[in-house]
Amino acid sequence: MTDTTPETAPADPGTEPLVELSEVSKFYGNIRALEDVSLRVHAGEITCVLGDNGAGKSTLIKIIAGLHRHDTGTFHIQGAPADLGSPREALDRGIATVYQDLAVVPLMPVWRNFFLGSEPSTGRGPFRRLDVPYMRRTTHSELLRMGIDLRDVDQPIGTLSGGERQSVAIARAVHFGAKVLVLDEPTAALGVKQSGVVLKYVAAARDAGLGVVLITHNPHHAYLVGDRFVLLKRGAMAGAYEKADLELDELVRQMAGGSELEELSHELER
Repeated sequence: MTDTTPETAPADPGTEPLVELSEVSKFYGNIRALEDVSLRVHAGEITCVLGDNGAGKSTLIKIIAGLHRHDTGTFHIQGAPADLGSPREALDRGIATVYQDLAVVPLMPVWRNFFLGSEPSTGRGPFRRLDVPYMRRTTHSELLRMGIDLRDVDQPIGTLSGGERQSVAIARAVHFGAKVLVLDEPTAALGVKQSGVVLKYVAAARDAGLGVVLITHNPHHAYLVGDRFVLLKRGAMAGAYEKADLELDELVRQMAGGSELEELSHELER
């Protein structure tokens, strides 16, 4: 097995990363939240970022999503230097982030949540109104294109399962032209079946040509869909791998603490 960092890993010929972070750090006063973290996201690939609580995953998301600026290192979007000042700037550059606690209005219908904040209208002046038929029709067709067959897009989105709500958010990002999709622990609060539903649509987003960043603490879910793996530990990189260079057992061992867990096992045996 080869430990290949993003700086030395061979890039695919003729392809440029949609997003590339190189030795990015973020400090809050004297607290190191992230230090010298590198990451590449290519179109049609899923890059999994794994780590325990406090590993720096949330800080990394906030930098990519435009919530926080990085302090050191470089951040490029399609080869151009980026210094995002807000999530709106990130969206304008093609980066959509779906957080674990989805920003939905539970009592509103699925179609209204699908277009929330980007509602199309028809008519002019005092006759201007929301184009409800278009929103209903488009929501149904876009969900169907992703393989999500909802019987009724008028049902409140709060009546959907957690996996279905995540899937709607993914389809929404694809519809509105996202090139990079960042998913924050999309399966964390879901059971086995619903997690499988979400992973299916994560793969569908990859197959649609998006570059996907999957943030997770579950190595089994990551290995099912991931092409690249970045491991974080206490704000620093613990490793970066291509899938061809890493077996699931080794990924699980790295996530479990590796040599630290073995040392603890010996101590407990004594």
